[in-house]
Amino acid sequence: MAEWLPSLFGLAKAQTEEAKAEAVEQLFAGLKFLEEAFEKLSKGKGFFGGDSIGYLDIALGSLVGWVRAMEKLNGFNLLDEAKTPLLAGWAERFCAHEAVKGVMPETEKLVEFAKVLQAKWRSTPAN
Repeated sequence: MAEWLPSLFGLAKAQTEEAKAEAVEQLFAGLKFLEEAFEKLSKGKGFFGGDSIGYLDIALGSLVGWVRAMEKLNGFNLLDEAKTPLLAGWAERFCAHEAVKGVMPETEKLVEFAKVLQAKWRSTPAN
């Protein structure tokens, strides 16, 4: 699970199909873990801590914009209703919440920023 966040950015940095496939595999393994954690912690409620947004929701929710940007850039869903229905529903509820919807970054702006970063990473020799 500790590799999930680096894998998200590893997907953005991937310069080969092999690196991309490895990042995607790690991302889906992490999402499976998060799906199981959500099921256990939420106890059938809408958020990780229950009926309202808590610290874990905020910590993970801050990444939803980047997840959506990576989905758009790579042409597939990470928060897939078929594979992770609980997380997909949680992300929708989180982003639609009154406290969040006005501050969630626009996916298109993150995609454009990610493209700038990718161009920079591709022009820099790998260590």
